[in-house]
Amino acid sequence: MKAWRFYGFGDLRLDEVPMPELRPRHVLVKVLCVQPSVTEAQLAFGIRTLAYEKIKKRLETEAPVQLFGHEYCVRIVEVGPGVTRFRAGDRVAARAKLPCEHCPLCDSGRSALCRKGPIIGFQLPGCFAEYAVLPEIALTHVDDRISDSEAACLQSLSDSVASVETAELRIGDSVVLYGQGSMGLECMQIARVSGAGKIIAVDVRKEALDVSRELGADYVINAAETDPVQAILDLTEGNGADVVFECAGGSPKQGLAGTRSLTQAIGSVRSGGKLVGVSWFGAPLEVDIDLLRERSLRYLFPDISTLGHLEHTVGLVASGRVRLKPAIKHVLHGIEQVPQAFEITANKGRYQALNPAQVMLA
Repeated sequence: MKAWRFYGFGDLRLDEVPMPELRPRHVLVKVLCVQPSVTEAQLAFGIRTLAYEKIKKRLETEAPVQLFGHEYCVRIVEVGPGVTRFRAGDRVAARAKLPCEHCPLCDSGRSALCRKGPIIGFQLPGCFAEYAVLPEIALTHVDDRISDSEAACLQSLSDSVASVETAELRIGDSVVLYGQGSMGLECMQIARVSGAGKIIAVDVRKEALDVSRELGADYVINAAETDPVQAILDLTEGNGADVVFECAGGSPKQGLAGTRSLTQAIGSVRSGGKLVGVSWFGAPLEVDIDLLRERSLRYLFPDISTLGHLEHTVGLVASGRVRLKPAIKHVLHGIEQVPQAFEITANKGRYQALNPAQVMLA
């Protein structure tokens, strides 16, 4: 089969490789649609972010190696021994982070909390290939009302569900979201269906704010034209929002906000309110802890998304409560287009992309 393999940072080649071997409790799948996550797209070009050192070591010691591809929709071709929930012909999506099945958490029935297992696309081969072998424990069925394109977004959406769940929204809470890329738009919609009151979206791109308004934001603020902190204070009677999601931080070279959006987010949350850190910054950063302490702010980080979260996303999208299509702007066709998908996703501002660029293989 054909598969993309990395020989180094920025060195991606389409190779002929053996078909993967089907193992017990796994399924062989044909890839229908796959997209690089923003994190994967940055790592592909050697930009420091989550897991940079681990990927660097793999490239130095194992190259060429199949990397990335944990956001996808696939169709099962064959099931291995011990598979009970799926059969050939099923369309499925998957969570990326797997339990190890051997630690005390897993042994006590709390495998959803395990962080010791492998990640599809990082320690295990992902889906930038024609076929892949995936573990049954990662998979969920895709509803017929969901397209292949939308299904490739479900893994990211499950992380957004976990982010909003971590915030423990109360009915009527005012919510601000810095960054209206894929996860910002997803968190915004999930907050809306979870009972949020006033929803305020912040970005520096008109096209992102237009989609945010279409998907349910009550107010949108262009931070390139307006001081977002003052605008949010004006919209919240001078108090700040009950909950602020920071989804914009990261490498300015890729059009992200650096640490500026975090500083603005801290200024936008009411005293005693919650700040949920969704972004990955790729390096240590300074935070004024005394300011957070003085204002009794809760700086929270999303829980790991589980198979339960992923299964919930299927219902959200199939029912139309969460809409993914408006954010999907770049759909490429053919496995040969994978490098272009990485290029677009790593530089979303340049290409006016919101969701990662997708590649349709079937």
